Amino acid sequence: MKKSAQACRFAVIGGSGLYDLEGIADVSEHRIRTPFGDPSGAVVLGTIAGVRCAFLPRHGRGHVLLPSEVNSRANIWALKSLGVQRILAMTAVGSLREELAPRHFVFPDQLVDETRGRRQTFFGEGVVAHVAFAHPFCAEVSDLLHTEAGKLGLTVHRGGTYICMEGPAFSTKAESDMHRRLGYSIIGMTALGEAKLAREAEICYSTVAMVTDFDCWKEEDEVSAGKVVAHMIANVANARRLIAAALPRLAAAERRCGCAHALRGAIFTQPKAMDPKTVRRLELLIGKYVSQEVTP
Repeated sequence: MKKSAQACRFAVIGGSGLYDLEGIADVSEHRIRTPFGDPSGAVVLGTIAGVRCAFLPRHGRGHVLLPSEVNSRANIWALKSLGVQRILAMTAVGSLREELAPRHFVFPDQLVDETRGRRQTFFGEGVVAHVAFAHPFCAEVSDLLHTEAGKLGLTVHRGGTYICMEGPAFSTKAESDMHRRLGYSIIGMTALGEAKLAREAEICYSTVAMVTDFDCWKEEDEVSAGKVVAHMIANVANARRLIAAALPRLAAAERRCGCAHALRGAIFTQPKAMDPKTVRRLELLIGKYVSQEVTP
């Protein structure tokens, strides 16, 4: 059933295994056109624990998109167009540390990029912006999620570095050993682009990293699809519990972080030099910063 899209402040991006949300009421689906192509699928709007929320499965329903095929620009733009201010991004990861075991939840505070050729900015073509990205995840949202996950009895960890690899193959042993020597905590294939784009869109973004394996550095427990799926099923059940517990807390929490003003002072292009076509395309993001006089 189709309804006109209603603004909502919160969104969940579902990762591997999380393709729908149980307990969501007043459901409607919306296919949203963006200047950057099609999102991974229809955005589902509904109510969870009394809170209006959008849901979008990152890899599409049925998991049909490789990490490099996910159109993160379209996904983040679609959520921004609905009025989303905070994103809870669920993602399956491998562990690079002994203490981060399968079925543990990690709320990292840093990112490192090893992807190749992915489109990770809305800008270019006549409008240049450089957002601050020293702290890639919203600490306010991550702290709240970490607290709520602990209350649910989950084994949780706060902090650490997420290394974002290209994929879709898992790591070689040499790569895994290198990442451990570099001090990284977890490894995945999707968070980097989403986090950068959410920052440009002035949306709070927090990754809920759910450990499914020990990558391949631990030879007695090397990563395999079978092992990953078993741990993934358990993680998804806990992720659904966390979402239901955290959304009411987020709805009641005042937004005090700097994510909402990330583009303030970040647009380098002089107004008279901006390409009017690009300014019109980016109106959703830059309209409050760029004078309408730029567009003829």
